[in-house]
Amino acid sequence: MNREEGIVLKRRYRVERLMKALVAFGTLLAFLVLLLVLVYALVQGVGALNPDFFLQDMRPPGERGGGLRQAIVGTLIVDSLGLLIALPFGLAAGILLAEYPDHPINPYLRLLSDTLNGMPAILFGLLAFVLVVKPMGGFSGLSGAFALGFLMIPILARSTEGVLSLVPKEIREAGLALGLPRWRVILSLVLPAARSGLITGTLLAFARAAGEAAPLLFTAFGNPFLELNPFKPMDTLPLRLFNFAISPYEDWHRQAWAAGLVLFALIALTSLLARWASRRF
Repeated sequence: MNREEGIVLKRRYRVERLMKALVAFGTLLAFLVLLLVLVYALVQGVGALNPDFFLQDMRPPGERGGGLRQAIVGTLIVDSLGLLIALPFGLAAGILLAEYPDHPINPYLRLLSDTLNGMPAILFGLLAFVLVVKPMGGFSGLSGAFALGFLMIPILARSTEGVLSLVPKEIREAGLALGLPRWRVILSLVLPAARSGLITGTLLAFARAAGEAAPLLFTAFGNPFLELNPFKPMDTLPLRLFNFAISPYEDWHRQAWAAGLVLFALIALTSLLARWASRRF
């Protein structure tokens, strides 16, 4: 190695160390910001986390106490219905993109999926308002589920495409060599081989939608009482957090922070389940 090559190599080492330090600093900074937000939310809202918070509905304005049972139950119902609506469409779109790459509709489908992924969430609420709320003649948990379903479809489509593209082509070739039709190969061989990734993508799409309030302002609308009928207005944690945060009542502010903690725990638990599923299956 001559002198010039040694100088170039040392420069590369310096640049590499500098970039590693910058990446580590950025990661630490992002972690500290998240930690500060979480600690502040704990300080502000942990006092409101008691059995009544989970077992009682909200109290009238200005009255202390109560809980957010109706919002917690509503969140689980609306988000689960939204996932049931989105799952068949998202999986079908992802299968089409991954398994039929030469289909003429794929470039437009991929462009539409990317565009929808970049859209503000409130636009999905407006779409559901036009397509579901107005024809039904009123707000409902089901219309909120459609709004969240619209939001989850492009996420599921692209995650499904990515997961299926990782399945070895030898699996497909083996099925076709046995005389199986293409659809049978996909259902019996490709999808089971990608099961862990599909479960992970589904859970992450659920977690993404669970924290959205904007689409529900035009659809589910909110409800101060526990409601199990999805054809009537339903409450959710993001909606209640938004309404409590802009209220003038200090007790509602504390409950808003507590709602944020519960929502954070729900999303974190879903993400952990996704990681567990990716290793377990």
